[in-house]
Amino acid sequence: METGRRNEKDRVAVIKANALLPAASLLLTLVCAGAAAQPGYPAKPVRFIVPSAAGGGTDIIARALAQKLSESLGAQFVVDNRPGAGQMIGIEMAARSSADGHTILMAASTLAINPIMYKKVPYDPLRDFAPITQAASLANVLVVHPSLPVRSVADLIAYAKQRPGQLNFASAGVGTSPQMSIELLKSMAGIDMVHIPYKGSSPGVVDLLAGQVSVMAPNLLTALPHIKAGKLRALAVTSARRSEGLPEVPTLAESGLPGYDSTQWYGVLAPAGTAREIVERLHGEIVRALRAPEVMQRLAADGAEPVGSSPEEFAAFIKSEIDKWARVARAAGIRAE
Repeated sequence: METGRRNEKDRVAVIKANALLPAASLLLTLVCAGAAAQPGYPAKPVRFIVPSAAGGGTDIIARALAQKLSESLGAQFVVDNRPGAGQMIGIEMAARSSADGHTILMAASTLAINPIMYKKVPYDPLRDFAPITQAASLANVLVVHPSLPVRSVADLIAYAKQRPGQLNFASAGVGTSPQMSIELLKSMAGIDMVHIPYKGSSPGVVDLLAGQVSVMAPNLLTALPHIKAGKLRALAVTSARRSEGLPEVPTLAESGLPGYDSTQWYGVLAPAGTAREIVERLHGEIVRALRAPEVMQRLAADGAEPVGSSPEEFAAFIKSEIDKWARVARAAGIRAE
């Protein structure tokens, strides 16, 4: 009898042990995966691809972050400028890199706009990357030549409606943020202005200062000296919030276009398939770097504001940017080349 009870107890113990095996196996798998994903990361220098030339906004922010990341993670983060083809050369290089966390990308708004502007783009902004964080945003500012008899967004809309197709506006080129900011304004306000694309913001601003064009939406850094000198009149900033650089200037949303929001943004991404543990570690260190006084001062000097969103928030933001600018492009009749 005693032997039977003992056998029954042994049988129950074996059943319980077998029942626990899958859970134990899963736990072991997760622990091993975590250990494999981050064996002393980073194990070697990290290549920080910037798909534009040295000295631009994307490059400046990348270098500020690279210095802090090198200090905090104990490995060199080396900025690698790969400009060309509307930033597509550098973006594709990052997308095709090994997903081991030793190559990351500092992208700009172009990442989301290129697939709308071009039929053949060598990357998918949603599938080819693991978003880490939106690092910063930079407002554009809607400015006019002082000779134009408008002092507010409402004035400009009324003036343009009375003269459909007669006003022109400058941009830094087809598909650039200065163009898309005004295309969004045109779409929301129901006005018609003629686009004059330039090869960069600087020549467009030169013609705006000379009165050859009437309206433009360059970034804050480019426009601010001319606004302060009284050579350009600021009507509104394009961001959802007022800019610290021009606190007295309202947003377009405050100026009768609720929901208007158009900024140049900069974000850090890794190749798709990068381990979650590495993404989270990079996210934490980048957000910490963005809060460093010297980084905040560097961003403020360029008119940019730190963001530091989560990977999930950044992924959702990229998708929303693609959707928004696709609608604006359709409304403006902008076709992919």
